[in-house]
Amino acid sequence: MKAEETIDFHIKTGWYAISRMYNTYSAQFDMTMAIGYVLLHIDKDGTPATKIAPALGLEARSLTRMLKTLEDKKWIERSANYEDKRVVKIFLTDIGKKKRDQARKGVIAFNKLIYDRVEPEKLAIFFEVMATVNQVMEEDAGEILKTI
Repeated sequence: MKAEETIDFHIKTGWYAISRMYNTYSAQFDMTMAIGYVLLHIDKDGTPATKIAPALGLEARSLTRMLKTLEDKKWIERSANYEDKRVVKIFLTDIGKKKRDQARKGVIAFNKLIYDRVEPEKLAIFFEVMATVNQVMEEDAGEILKTI
């Protein structure tokens, strides 16, 4: 089977192209794509640090380093829960909110471009296929590895 005939080839090459585009865009704001995604996942009421990593598919260690960097830059603040000190919520500072808005503009611009160029029916099929791929990975990834 040729690489171009595999599903993962198209997902990976598409994601790399998107990733390069987002990193190029975000570099002008002293960010990376990963930092932009973290900022986009912090709610105005704060977000527990433990919820950010799974939402983005990040390792806890990577997120810890990233949050430390964002805290040093004064883009975020951490706040422990008074009732349960184990719960730490992350809040955006005013600078962090501006950076999040810049990241959001990039995401909106990219999505608008795709929505303008791809027919709604094709997008619906794409979303359906990707949902199926994700479902297969959640339910059957172990089975796939056993067959190798």
